[in-house]
Amino acid sequence: MQFVDHARIVVKAGNGGDGCVAFHREKYVAQGGPSGGDGGKGGDLIFFADPRMSTLLDFKYQRFYRAENGENGKTELSTGRNGKPLVVGVPVGTIVRDVETGAILADMSEAGKERVVLHGGSGGKGNAKFATATRQAPRFARPGQQTPEHEVELELKSIADVGLVGLPSVGKSTILSVLTAAKPKIAAYHFTTLSPNLGVASRHGRSFVLADIPGLIEGAAEGAGLGHDFLRHIERTRMLVHVLDVSGSELRDPLDDYRKINDELAKFSPLLAELPQLVAANKTDLAESEENLKRFREAFPGVEIFPVSAATTQGFDALLDRIVQVLSGLPPVKRYEETELTEAPMYERGFHIEKDADGVYVVSGGDVEYLLDTTDPNDEASMRRFQQTLIKSGVIAALREMGAADGDSIRMGEWEFDFVD
Repeated sequence: MQFVDHARIVVKAGNGGDGCVAFHREKYVAQGGPSGGDGGKGGDLIFFADPRMSTLLDFKYQRFYRAENGENGKTELSTGRNGKPLVVGVPVGTIVRDVETGAILADMSEAGKERVVLHGGSGGKGNAKFATATRQAPRFARPGQQTPEHEVELELKSIADVGLVGLPSVGKSTILSVLTAAKPKIAAYHFTTLSPNLGVASRHGRSFVLADIPGLIEGAAEGAGLGHDFLRHIERTRMLVHVLDVSGSELRDPLDDYRKINDELAKFSPLLAELPQLVAANKTDLAESEENLKRFREAFPGVEIFPVSAATTQGFDALLDRIVQVLSGLPPVKRYEETELTEAPMYERGFHIEKDADGVYVVSGGDVEYLLDTTDPNDEASMRRFQQTLIKSGVIAALREMGAADGDSIRMGEWEFDFVD
């Protein structure tokens, strides 16, 4: 299966259903009252940390995810059905980031976690809710709240206590298989591991998760080789085990290998370079290992190094004991602070007036949009309310102050009419 740890998708919560304009109809009842019901709430957009998923591959083939809209209100005071929420499953360890703001909306760091990222729009009120003693037959209702689309970035960062790092073919996958029950793909050529492999190790009743991070190369911090694609998987780890081919079987100097990897970690993130690090000197069963071990200890006297042989499974008890000891004094796996995505209200309060080149006064703003959406131009009572609202909201007074006189053209949305003072 192709491993994908980065994707962009478009998500949207459901719109709220519109309120209904209706009147009670019954035999022998000449004038029934308003009976329009409210619209249903739109469905939420929810992310779910699915332990069965290990890659973001599915999101390369489906890009749009939209929750169900709420149902419109009905007659006889019946409320529309709420829209079904849409649950989007992602691998454990996935970060959901808003592309526009860069804010982290969800850190799906625990299996089974659910996070509501977008809330469905509220349903509009039916005309029955607008009836008063003086307005007994309102012919308008409130539309449901419309929800915007958002582009989000999904980034998979492996959840692990210990990250195994090193250049290609130093034996990280073999060490993971020795320490845990994981069965990574292993072969004698570079870049066998193309995705992080996870395994659980246990020592003296203490369990911890190890991640075999794919082999890094010089220039990885700038994106060379697997570069950024897999350096991100080290960011959550609490400590690192730096695996070296101490025998030099790949015709490389293990001291140079050690310097190169630490340089790449520091370039990618200074925090990675500060993580506690142990060195597993692998392939001690091969020639040249003793001499290189001696050289390493002389060059880096303050570094904790543990001679091991993955091929013969020797030397791992001391390494495991030290890992458990170091982990006991470290904080938990890194979690990212989540941000609530605040949606702007459907109608922003206020209005704005400007005069265009043709001398038309253009009135815009949330107050105007709401008034237009809830007015029936074919109903006398609704139009009377429209005029009264323009006066109460201060629109008429503001037009006078800007110089509007009888006969001047006023435009609101798609409506245009003459000003009458």
